[in-house]
Amino acid sequence: MPAKIIQTNNTPFRKIDLDPITLDIVENALRNARDEMDAVLFRTAMSPGIREQHDAFPMIANQDGKMVVGQFGSFFHGFQEGYHGTIEEGDVFLTNDPYSCNGAISHLNDWLTMMPIYIDGRLVAWGAMFGHMTDIGGKVPGSLPTDAAQLFEEGVQVPPVKIYRKGVLNEEILELILRNCRLPEWNRSDFNAIIAALRMAERRVVENCKRFGVDEFVTAMDEMLDRNKRAMGTILKQVIPEQKQYFEDYIDDDGVGMGPYKIACTLWREGDMAIFDFEGTDPQSISSVNFLLNEEMFKMFLGAFFINLFDPQILFNDGFYDLVEVRIPRGTILKPIRPAALSCRTHLLGRIFDIMSGLLGQSSPDALCAAGFSDSPHFMYSGYDKNGEWYQLYQIGFGGIPGRPAGDGADGHSLWPAFTNVPNEFLEAYFPLRITQYETIADSGGAGLHRGGNGLSIGYQFLEPGNISIHDDRWLTHPWGVNGGHPGARSTKLMARADGTEEWMESKCDRIQVNAGDTLFFNTWGGGGWGDPLARDPALVALDTKRGLVTTEGAKRYGVVLSVDAQVDQRGTDDLRRRMAADRGNVELFDRGGTIEELKARCKADTTFEPPRNPVFQKWMGRQEAPRKLAEAAE
Repeated sequence: MPAKIIQTNNTPFRKIDLDPITLDIVENALRNARDEMDAVLFRTAMSPGIREQHDAFPMIANQDGKMVVGQFGSFFHGFQEGYHGTIEEGDVFLTNDPYSCNGAISHLNDWLTMMPIYIDGRLVAWGAMFGHMTDIGGKVPGSLPTDAAQLFEEGVQVPPVKIYRKGVLNEEILELILRNCRLPEWNRSDFNAIIAALRMAERRVVENCKRFGVDEFVTAMDEMLDRNKRAMGTILKQVIPEQKQYFEDYIDDDGVGMGPYKIACTLWREGDMAIFDFEGTDPQSISSVNFLLNEEMFKMFLGAFFINLFDPQILFNDGFYDLVEVRIPRGTILKPIRPAALSCRTHLLGRIFDIMSGLLGQSSPDALCAAGFSDSPHFMYSGYDKNGEWYQLYQIGFGGIPGRPAGDGADGHSLWPAFTNVPNEFLEAYFPLRITQYETIADSGGAGLHRGGNGLSIGYQFLEPGNISIHDDRWLTHPWGVNGGHPGARSTKLMARADGTEEWMESKCDRIQVNAGDTLFFNTWGGGGWGDPLARDPALVALDTKRGLVTTEGAKRYGVVLSVDAQVDQRGTDDLRRRMAADRGNVELFDRGGTIEELKARCKADTTFEPPRNPVFQKWMGRQEAPRKLAEAAE
């Protein structure tokens, strides 16, 4: 039974013939309201994940729940499928359970709030905001246990509930939820900040309805959706071929000894409809790396990808969703069956962008981007300080953005363009650690006509005993290069103990004990290169070397010979490039750095890289049986 919308005024909305100037004013007013929602949240939240890194996403939708402005929308379709109560004026809904909303949010740390916005008894719009909570209980601090086998191990589950009912806060439910969190004051503050952002959306919608009229405002939102559909429809027809295109990529492991896991997708177009079929994707994992990929969320990713690539002036919203069909087989790592664990889904979430790039670029190689920092790796550090106070850090790492048709990838940046880093001064002021190193990793970006961005190396020196967690990927597979560009370097994690010993850490691990004086070097991966590196201007290579982004030895990947003072040796460069061009053979569209089997063999041979207790090297291909048995049992 679907949710029932309660209205005291059931007068239908009238379609208004709007002039383009009014439409543009309403559009820009809503864009501004969306930015104001962010500003309110970031200024009042307490956790560094939201306050400093901006791990939160706002939205304003029309009365049907279609996102008109926002960043990470498409919540309402899944919410309306999973909620069967009433929707009334003054209500605010809260959920963090992906299985209750068909993956509209994708792990328990994300608290999603949604508020219907009424004018004179009629539902005219929705506001929504979600933010990543630093902790929501579960078996490890941070609530992101790599080895969780079920959702129950990851923290408190909140199905869609009315956290505000007719304007009144349900304090008992909120206190129950906060009782299950290790940082209740942070969660309370972040929750209140999220609610304040919703109130901002409501205030701006009401102001616009009073200024232009309710029917005019509703018509404007519908036209903004239609305008997006027309623009995206044109792009889809131009870019997506009728013949099938196939692409696959991997996450390297699941943190409990199995992997790599394949994500496979086939793309084609039938008339106006673009079809993405994930048949061939590996079965769900027995750990928490599963990603419950909501079909509407994938369409949102696709829209953001297309708009940023082809025309950033197009308003990003849900208008084009009817033009895309997404097929995800149940029981796969992208459509796991409850109660499969989901907390570490970030690796697959990010890899979806590489899949889209690889699929869409095959028919338009000149517009193809390389693979880049398609992840949001996590670092967590917690314990009791010398005063007996609990501390707990959750931080998202940055890496190399891929080389692009338009130029080099950015160094040490986030997968999500709106994310920002946590200032080192903030970390050192609020947590018992020191940042001993913060720099890009020279030569980690793939060589190319347009260089891939370099990864980032952060040295965390711990001042108090505690425990850390590391969640990362691309330690086995490379971020691939395209059109002759080379792949980017992989990630590594090195622990330098206070007693002088060193050990390579696993890419995904929890409950690692550290002592005062230990230092973790958290090294992320680079972006793939774009285009022939032998065609890059030697002067640019020399400039990158002077800036510390490329080493003198690394310049030879571009066929560039440099003197001691980083000046171009033109004769040596011409000779080297001539030899390299003669020796390289055919240039493939994608350069992955080798097959999976070749990459595994290299890792096994590299004794300096393999952690002594890393189970990944012992169970390379064990993934087939256990995940399938889990899926069969769940069925």
